[in-house]
Amino acid sequence: MDDFPTSTPRPLKGRSKGAKFLVVCALAVLMAIPALLVFALLMERTNRAEGVAREIGDQMGGEQVFLGPVIQIPYVLASRTTTDDKGNRVVLAQETGNLIVFPQTGKASASTKSEVRSRSIFRVPVYTSDLKFDAAFDLKDVQAARPGAVLMWDKAQLITGAADSRGARKDIVAQIDSRSVMLAPSGPGVTGFSPDGTDFDLFAAPLTITDTAAPLNIKVAMTFTGTRKLGILAYGKSSEATITGDWKHPSFGGGFLPVTRETEGATHKGFSAQWSVPFIARGLPAVIDQNQMMSLGKSELSVTFVEPTNPYQSVGRSLKYALLFVGLVFLTYFLFESTSKKELHPAQYILVGLAQITFYLLLLSFAERIGFDAAFLVAAGATVTLIAGYAGLIFHSRWRFVAALGVFSALYALIYVLMRMEDYALLVGACSAFIVIAAVMVLTRNINWYGNRTEAE
Repeated sequence: MDDFPTSTPRPLKGRSKGAKFLVVCALAVLMAIPALLVFALLMERTNRAEGVAREIGDQMGGEQVFLGPVIQIPYVLASRTTTDDKGNRVVLAQETGNLIVFPQTGKASASTKSEVRSRSIFRVPVYTSDLKFDAAFDLKDVQAARPGAVLMWDKAQLITGAADSRGARKDIVAQIDSRSVMLAPSGPGVTGFSPDGTDFDLFAAPLTITDTAAPLNIKVAMTFTGTRKLGILAYGKSSEATITGDWKHPSFGGGFLPVTRETEGATHKGFSAQWSVPFIARGLPAVIDQNQMMSLGKSELSVTFVEPTNPYQSVGRSLKYALLFVGLVFLTYFLFESTSKKELHPAQYILVGLAQITFYLLLLSFAERIGFDAAFLVAAGATVTLIAGYAGLIFHSRWRFVAALGVFSALYALIYVLMRMEDYALLVGACSAFIVIAAVMVLTRNINWYGNRTEAE
């Protein structure tokens, strides 16, 4: 029963319910235009957040990837020779290059301590990591990798690397058997390792080798800072790596997933992950030319420090369903209209649609300040109250206000579920849409889509 005073309804003439339904559908599609404008604003805010992350990364070292100790050996390969008047062999043309020798076994460990750096309203995870690398070299078969080449063992160098040397917090020290050496920058590095595609910074120390039959054991220690990601390349024929840290929301990736991992977010103790990469899985021989080093980037073992309070991904996911949920609200208003004496103007549908689009603006602006969950509660509560109250006012019925409040509350609760159930979002959304369409078919089964409706409610 209507609880508010109403004016005498006018018969609805000249417009069938079917035509009105098509108009409502067209208006729902039209709402995609302001939704796209909100999406453009979201992209602008996302790019601004990425810009802040890059600015902080420039100071902290950015997303770091590390190369453990390998040995670089210059070589000369004569391609054409002759003899002079005295019978001496003369090289007329020669090829030069550098061989990269990987250790037989490489073991790496990284222990990280994390924090969040803020600039304005944007937050970026940063870390300080202590890294240790062990490498056991067997040099007996290196010559066989480059037959006919003259290897300059006296000019061999120990090489390590990082994506960005600006993150170094201590000098890099290597323990070569029983002696310690300090590594220095070796000039331009190898392109293709670092996240942004710039040169990989290399560090080197002289490594004069006189006995290639003897095994060589090298340990390297370094301390670096970085932002958002830490990766270690599988630098040995057989490589093992362990990364531990206090960050509560790690994401493991790279070329290989860890064989074991422990995440203790519920107890706020951090994470631990271990990788093991056999020789055959790495896809590179034990000795390569330096120009093949880019292929090593596929063997990255990494952990990403996910920022759970980052709202942009969740808001963007909710925008993907904007047209669906605008349509469902319009459908609810159409059902109210079809079962009442009140005929709504298209402008009223547009106002309801704009109120829903404003929900996403509220969600984005509040999420940047108070987090996604609290922002969703504020934005959804305000929007549901507005469009449900509007339904009660234009239909002059408290019953329709209560019904709209229940339906729209359930609808926005469904939006939240879809945002939080990322793996099952498509399944839940498809089943919900099917149920809604089935309910509408049942509720509209007695509507005369062709005729004009003049009888009382």
